[in-house]
Amino acid sequence: MNNSRGTSRVVVDVNDGVADVRFNRPDKLNALDTAMFRELVEASASLARRADVRAVVLSGEGRSFCAGLDFSGFEAMADSNPRESTRQSDGGAGTNGRITHLGQQAVWGWRELPVPVICAVSGHALGGGFQLSLAGDIRLVHPDTKLSVLEIRWGLTPDMCATELLPRLVGIDVAAEMYYTGRMISGREAVELGVCTRLSDDPRRDALELASEIASKNPHAVRSAKALVEQFGRVSTAEAFANERRHISSLIGSPNQKEAVSAFFDKRTPDFADPE
Repeated sequence: MNNSRGTSRVVVDVNDGVADVRFNRPDKLNALDTAMFRELVEASASLARRADVRAVVLSGEGRSFCAGLDFSGFEAMADSNPRESTRQSDGGAGTNGRITHLGQQAVWGWRELPVPVICAVSGHALGGGFQLSLAGDIRLVHPDTKLSVLEIRWGLTPDMCATELLPRLVGIDVAAEMYYTGRMISGREAVELGVCTRLSDDPRRDALELASEIASKNPHAVRSAKALVEQFGRVSTAEAFANERRHISSLIGSPNQKEAVSAFFDKRTPDFADPE
C-alpha cells in the first residue's frame, strides 16, 4: 500500500508497512518552530491510527537531522513571561488529556506509537533535535554527526523528554554531564556512550532497510515486543513478568503466529494480516 502526505515542515510516505517521516526545513537544518512542533504531533497521532503501519523511520531532509530550536524561538522566549515555555504555546501539560506540553508531545508521540521507530541521525542533532532523536527505539547515526544537549548554552534545561529518556540509555551520571556542560559529541562517541545504537555511513538508507525487515515480521509480535520494551523501569518486576505471560498467551496459536511457523517450514515469505 502506498500513501503520501506532505505538509510544509513534515513529510510522511507509507509504503509496504514502513512510514518514512522526514523533517522538511532543509534550508534551516530542520530547526524547530511552533508549526513544526504541531506537525510532528499531528504526524505521530495520524500514524498511531493506522493498522497498516508496522515500522517508522524519522530523518531530516538535507544536511541535518535537526539543529534544534529555530533562533526566532529564542527571540520570542526573551520577550515572553519567564515562567512560560514558548513550547507550551498550544497549552500546558494536561491539554487534551496529555501529560505533555506541545514540545514534549513532539517527542513523546513517537514513543507512544505501538510500532518501532528508528531515527536516522546525520549532520546535527542539537538541543531539541537531540531530544527528538530520543523518540526512536533505535538510532542509526553517521560517525561525523554532531550531537549535544545544548540547552545549557542558552541558560535553559532540557524540556522535550530528555530527562526521562536519556538516563535510560546512558545512566544518570553521563546524562548529568551532558545536561550540565552541553558538550558536543560525535556520532562515534554517541555509540560508545550508548546514546545511539550503531554507526552507519548512510543512516537513512540503513534505517529504511531495518524498518522493512521489521515490517516483514509478525506485526502482533512486534507490537507486543515494543510494549514490553517500553515498560522497562516503569513497572514492578512482578508486573513485568505478568505482562510477558499475557503477551505470549495472546500470540501462541494466533493466525499470524501460525503463519510465521508455516512460512518458515514452507520456505516462503509469510503473509501476515495487519492488526485490527
